[in-house]
Amino acid sequence: MFEEFSFKPASWLPSRDVEMLKRVRNIKREDMEYTNENGFSVKIVLDPTLILVQDIFHRFYLSDVMDKPFTAIFPNQWPAAYRAVAEMINKFNVNCRNVHAFAMDEWADEDGNVAPLTFGAGLGYSFLNHFYYKIREDLRPPIEQWHVFTNENKGDDVYSNLIEECGDGGADVVYSATGWPGHTAFIDPGVKEFQADTLEEFCKLGSRLTTESPLTICENSLFAPMGASGDVWAVPPRAVTIGPRDIVNARERVEVHSIVNPGGDSWQRMISRIELYGPISMECPASIMRLGKGTCYVSEAIARPFGMWYNGIENKDL
Repeated sequence: MFEEFSFKPASWLPSRDVEMLKRVRNIKREDMEYTNENGFSVKIVLDPTLILVQDIFHRFYLSDVMDKPFTAIFPNQWPAAYRAVAEMINKFNVNCRNVHAFAMDEWADEDGNVAPLTFGAGLGYSFLNHFYYKIREDLRPPIEQWHVFTNENKGDDVYSNLIEECGDGGADVVYSATGWPGHTAFIDPGVKEFQADTLEEFCKLGSRLTTESPLTICENSLFAPMGASGDVWAVPPRAVTIGPRDIVNARERVEVHSIVNPGGDSWQRMISRIELYGPISMECPASIMRLGKGTCYVSEAIARPFGMWYNGIENKDL
């Protein structure tokens, strides 16, 4: 395709290295799995979400039977997965007294006011109502150990400091899934709130109020809480979020890349490859996951070749 008509990506896009983009597009399925020098692995599986549920439940279980504190950072929104974890906790009577759970982000309006916990499309609302309150009352930790962003903790580094205080320097694990511009949580590339001169400085930035990139707003307009209709006007323009510091400080990382539409199309297929096979850089913030121990589980659907670039082949046919 690009031999017939070459062009540079739009100037407002992150990760504009044409040669890098060509290389990651053409990585074959058999070359996608690896473990790097930092102990970060990529594994291709049928359904990463099932592994996510298993991993969360197992760590909650260990915190109970070993009577050890456990601190984790969680993405939103994942109602089905979190309800499944809660169901298993209830079935097997796992006491969550030692758990400190942190939602990684939340919406904010143009003036920086954080969405209240009564906001039905809110990330904190989902984290509480589809996870915490689905755990049997006698098994839940105190509500003070189920952390969400509020106007009281939105200041620079406040939430990060709390994670480090609860987790003895950092979370035991951060669960995540990359977004369209290559973000983790709302750590978007190119926004003024996460500007840094070097990658080292970038990795020291903690939680804060931030501005969403256009790609993030477009991505979220496709999700159910915002109507799943491309209603970009329904997506709040700002957010509060963990920072790169919280990812780097975590003792382990678990990522899942599995967002695919019924017809096989996916906006996540390309950014998954940029994150996992491109350079570790601020242009793709999620790539800093590769700086430490962890695993990214990529679905077979995301690992498919880019068939839509060839005449007569569609995603659903691959």
